[in-house]
Amino acid sequence: MKSFRIGSLFGIPIKLDITFLLILPVFAYLIGLQIEPVAAILNETMNAGISTEEITTGMTPWILGLTAAIGLFVGVVLHELGHSLTAQRYGFPIESITLWLLGGLAALSEMPEDWKQELNIAIAGPIVSVLVGVASYGLFLATPAELDGIRFVLGYLAVLNVALAIFNMVPAFPMDGGRVLRALLARNRPYARATQQAASIGKLFAIIMALFGLFTNIFLIAVAFFVYIAASSESRQVTMKAAFEGVSVRDIMTPAGSLHTVMPGTSVADLIRRMFSERHTGYPVIDDGHLVGLVTLSDARDIKPVERDAFTVADVMSTDLKTIEPDADAMTALERMQKDDIGRLLVMDRHGDLVGLITRTDLMTAMNIIRQSGAMNPAANEGFVN
Repeated sequence: MKSFRIGSLFGIPIKLDITFLLILPVFAYLIGLQIEPVAAILNETMNAGISTEEITTGMTPWILGLTAAIGLFVGVVLHELGHSLTAQRYGFPIESITLWLLGGLAALSEMPEDWKQELNIAIAGPIVSVLVGVASYGLFLATPAELDGIRFVLGYLAVLNVALAIFNMVPAFPMDGGRVLRALLARNRPYARATQQAASIGKLFAIIMALFGLFTNIFLIAVAFFVYIAASSESRQVTMKAAFEGVSVRDIMTPAGSLHTVMPGTSVADLIRRMFSERHTGYPVIDDGHLVGLVTLSDARDIKPVERDAFTVADVMSTDLKTIEPDADAMTALERMQKDDIGRLLVMDRHGDLVGLITRTDLMTAMNIIRQSGAMNPAANEGFVN
């Protein structure tokens, strides 16, 4: 979803996702509806002495609901800041902290594979949430008894931040508790294997969470869905990274001498005929021995069939070329393709010459060979033949 920056803390950009703007008034409304029962719980458990007569009249419940909702998300930012500052201490840059539908998300450039580092990063967030809860309780105690509205908000935030810390410690990978679990598993087994085991446990908890949410809170179903998808995605990513360890782009790419290329003057109709006969969906465009562009099936199919003889490759090709060096890691190539949502990268040497092409299909084929052969470093043997 679309997000926009609202500021920064410790040099880390803070962003709001559009879904946050949708969920904030919902939270404010729900909290406003629950003023009386929540106040009763605070009075019973914290001896708050909150009178609900004044804080449940007029617009007061909705003002308190909005204040508590904003305070809750401030606590979420601080929670993510705990993760982020700890990660930065270990040398992992933080791209941003984003508030969205399900809370907060700190975007680390990469996850540490040292179990001690991941353990410390994972528990930093819940520790901060507990400290925020304690600070809220301290302010609650210091607030005069006649300020019922302020005491309600502070008491509510004290309980909610501690509850947030406890909830995040559920071992449902990739939540904080799940990352703690992976860190502990990684003490005596390979990182990829620890990730797979933590992800399996996380998906089990996600299913339990979703079933529980059917009878209690629909919000839990959304969290469970996110946990299940995220656990599967990260497990797959870590497994691929382990498999591609020591494998470079050069080992997998199709070298320049074996590439199928087209000239800029080729008609779009001829290009599509070549794609059909050669079963390729992307071609480097070469003019007088020099790379001038890249043309793909998506470029060609934008032209109406009756007009394809009149248009040439030069009319539809892309000149905004996505490239990678031959000595780059294969996993780097895959991550770049995923980030830019493209199917291939042109492989260029330091002199700017085209030396090959690597596609998602190349990477997936290499991945399958590694899995089936059990070889974790094919580059150390004979490499791949395209």
